[in-house]
Amino acid sequence: MRLLRPAVKPDMLTGDDRLFIRTAARGIVLQGENILLLYTARYDDYSLPGGGIDDGEEAIQGLIRELREETGAADVTDIQPYGQYDEYRPWHKPGYDWVLMRSLCYRCELVGELGEPQLESHELQNGMHPVWMNIHEAIRHNEAIIAGSDKKGQSIDRETFLLKLIVSELLD
Repeated sequence: MRLLRPAVKPDMLTGDDRLFIRTAARGIVLQGENILLLYTARYDDYSLPGGGIDDGEEAIQGLIRELREETGAADVTDIQPYGQYDEYRPWHKPGYDWVLMRSLCYRCELVGELGEPQLESHELQNGMHPVWMNIHEAIRHNEAIIAGSDKKGQSIDRETFLLKLIVSELLD
């Protein structure tokens, strides 16, 4: 899979730091200029659906499971690798100082209508729900949040970069 944006180790990261590597699968589902996204009220932002790949799970299996859980997608087809986005972040869980968040992004199609999402409790508490959104509007919205909101979540820079790349490479 091609590397869309390489992770640059922060200057603060030393050889003694404990690094956790988290791999996620994210779906790019387009219908013209509309894209299937997740809106999260807590951060007031839009992101690609997807999430962490479970232990023993292949990336494609994780993608299909995450799309089903987060959007209610019952039949995911024509799955094609798009690219990998790597980023380092400080990590808040015990035993680690940093996380390398590796996002494996896939283009895919959905057959049929979306069903009922099966969101996790923290996703529900954050006000997450799937939406079909014009990709240009989603970019403008995220850029406004980046420029001037104290609600900004950690993933908005990644998501906005990916949305802009999708426009430049995948829209006719």
